[in-house]
This record gives sequence, C-alpha cells and structure tokens, in this order.
Amino acid sequence: MAEKPQPARVLYCGVCGLPAEYCEFGSDFEKCKPWLIQHAPELYPDLVKDTNSNEADKVSDKLQAASISDGAGASSTSKPEEVKRLPGGKIKKKDKQEVIIEKVVRNKRKCITTVKGLELFGVKLSDASKKLGKKFATGASVVKGPTEKEQIDVQGDISFDIVDFITDTWHDVPESAIFFIEDGKKVSAVD
Repeated sequence: MAEKPQPARVLYCGVCGLPAEYCEFGSDFEKCKPWLIQHAPELYPDLVKDTNSNEADKVSDKLQAASISDGAGASSTSKPEEVKRLPGGKIKKKDKQEVIIEKVVRNKRKCITTVKGLELFGVKLSDASKKLGKKFATGASVVKGPTEKEQIDVQGDISFDIVDFITDTWHDVPESAIFFIEDGKKVSAVD
C-alpha cells in the first residue's frame, strides 16, 4: 500500500504574514529581519552573517565610547550623559527653546502667520490657537508643518502685536527666545 502524502508545512512570518521565503518581496522586509534571523536562519544565511558583524561593530563602538568618556576625566559620581542616536549612528540634537514667527504671503495680498516652537515652553497648542484666534479676531488652527512638527497657522498679518501677546499670555516664554523669519533669515524680536 502506498504512503499517504503529508501536507507541506509552511512557515509564515510573524511580522508581515507572508511565507518566510517571500518576506524579502514584501513591503516590511526591514521589520521582518529580526524575526527571520530568530525563527528561520536557514532561509537567509546572509542576514545571520550581517547581524553577527553588526553586533561586533556595536560592541567595539561601545568600548570606544567608554574609553573616551573614561579618558575625559569623568568622575564616578556623575551619571553618564544619554545620547539619543538615530538609525545610521547620527546623534539627535535637542530642539532649541525658541519661538519662530513667519509670515507667508499667498495670492499677493493674503497672509498667513505661522508660529512654531510654543510647545517647547510647555504651551498646549490647541489652547494657544484658540487664544490667538480670539485676540486677533481671525482663524487660527494647529497644523503639521513641513518637518512633521505641529505649528499654529493664523490667518492674516499679526506679526506686529504677536510678540507682546505671547510674552504677556505665557510668562515662561522670554522675549529673547522669539524670532522672526524675514527674507529667509532669522531675526531676533528684541530689536
């Protein structure tokens, strides 16, 4: 009597849901790599080699960073500074606490004044937009800017009174931290 054929067992990726052999053709292959290395190393031997070399690089980077901080005269009582690193090894800079006001002219006569950076001083942007809209009797809204950070767009040219309003309403915002963008240059509002 002939043997009954057994069904083929397919290993599906826990991240994207595709069969593990097809993960490289999916849209989230970078996200799938750690899962594949752990659950299906025989399918992608190059990934395993790459991770082993990357881990060795990370260990050597940590050792170099530790020797640099030890050589800089760091005392044993101080905490080491935590540096936020982005993918690719770039160091993320902290945002400067400053408010930037920019006037954008559209259709040759209509203006929009954008206010960026109020959230760095602990100001809730939705409340700030309501107060700005009431004070200047115009429309104001919180929108995402080109850098994916939220900013306040106020209809009209309110740049003449906005500095006084900001410093009077939110006392944590010093006048020295407010800047205007004029002709592509950052100009202090204190002048």
